[in-house]
Amino acid sequence: MRRPRVGAALALALVLAGCAAPPEPAPAPGPAAAVPVPPARQVTYEQAPWSALPGWQTDDLAAAWPAFMASCKVLRTRPQWSAPCAAAPAAAADSRVIRDYFMRHFQPWRIVRDDAAGRVDQGLVTGYFEPLLRGARKPSAGYTTPLYAPPPDLLTVDLAALFPELKGKRVRGRLQGNTVVPYYTRAQLRQDPALKGRELVWIDDALDAFLLEVQGSGRVKLPDGSMIRVQYADQNGQPYQSIGRYLVKQGALTTEQATMPGIRAWLEAHPQRLQEVLDANPSVVFFSEAPLGDPNLGPRGAQGLPLTAGRSIAVDPAYVPLGTPVFLSTVLPLGTGSKPLQRLVVAQDTGGVIGGAPRADFFFGTGAEAARLAGQMRAQGAMWILWPKDAPLPK
Repeated sequence: MRRPRVGAALALALVLAGCAAPPEPAPAPGPAAAVPVPPARQVTYEQAPWSALPGWQTDDLAAAWPAFMASCKVLRTRPQWSAPCAAAPAAAADSRVIRDYFMRHFQPWRIVRDDAAGRVDQGLVTGYFEPLLRGARKPSAGYTTPLYAPPPDLLTVDLAALFPELKGKRVRGRLQGNTVVPYYTRAQLRQDPALKGRELVWIDDALDAFLLEVQGSGRVKLPDGSMIRVQYADQNGQPYQSIGRYLVKQGALTTEQATMPGIRAWLEAHPQRLQEVLDANPSVVFFSEAPLGDPNLGPRGAQGLPLTAGRSIAVDPAYVPLGTPVFLSTVLPLGTGSKPLQRLVVAQDTGGVIGGAPRADFFFGTGAEAARLAGQMRAQGAMWILWPKDAPLPK
C-alpha cells in the first residue's frame, strides 16, 4: 500500500513504536557516507508437520482462497509456483477441498530467527487499515493540507547494483551539483519548488493527512460525494520518527497519555504547535491517485493486487516472498482480554518498519471498526510459510 505500506494508526503501538504500512524506506546517505554491508542472514526455516499449525483444521480457508488465487496469477510463471498454481481448483468454495490441496502441494516451514538471545520463533504482529479522509481538488479555508505526487527531483538508488546482498534496499536523495545528497525533510519540503503543481488533493485535517502517510493508502471523499483512492508512490528517504515519542520527550504527554486520542486532544488544545510536532517526523510519503473500483476491495498492496481484509499481511519480502501463503498464529487483543487469531493469510504487502522475520502487519480493511482493531493489534505471533513441495527455500 503500505503498504503500502502499513501499522496500527490509532494506538500506542503506532505513536510510540511507529508501525507503518509504506514499503521499506532507507535514509539517503550524505555525500561521503559509506553504505554498510548487513550481517549474515539470521532467519531460518524449520520444517514442520501440518499438525503443528494451531487452528489449521478449523480455519475457514475459503475466506483466504480469493487472495491466494490472485497471487497465484502473478506467481504461476515462476518455476517453483507453476505446478501448484496449475493444480489449484478453479472454484474451491469448500475449506476441506482447499485444505487437501495445500497439504498435497505445500510444506509448512516455521520462520525462526537466531540472535543474541538464542532461537526466537515468534515475532511482533501489528495491524493496519485503510483510512477514510475528506478532501478537495483545490485548496480553500476548509482544505489546507496537500497530499503530493512524487517530485521530479527525487532520486532512487538501488543498492543491489553495488552490493548484491542488499537486494531490495534503496536510498532516496537529490542532486546538488554533481553530488547525491539526502532528500528534503518534512520541514524543508515546504520550501521545495519542485513540489509546486504536484498536489493531488487537499485534506481538511493535517493530522489525518499525516496518519494517512503512516498507513500508506486511503480513501478520500470529495465535496461532491465522489470517492477516490490515494496510495503510496514513494518516500523521501528520511527515517520515520514517532510524534508520540516526541511529545513524551518534550514533557507534553506521559507515555500513558500518548495514545492517538491523547495526541489529537493535545494538538487541538495547542494548535500553534501542530506543525512543530508533525515536523518532528522527517519522513514524508508521496502518493498516486487510483480509481476506487470495487469498494469491497482494499487498496493495492506491494504485489500490485487489491488487499483482502483479514487475509492479507505485510511482510519483509527478503524473508517472506510476496505472494507466499502464510499460516499465522497470534492473538487479537480486545480490551482487557484477547482471542486467538489463527488463520491462513497471504503475503501481499510490505511496510516501512516491517523488517526481519517473523514479523507481520495484518490488514483489517476499511472503516471505523477496522481502525479500532488495527489500533489494538500488537501481539507476539508465530508464522509458517507454506512453500511448494521440493522447491528451494527462499534465499
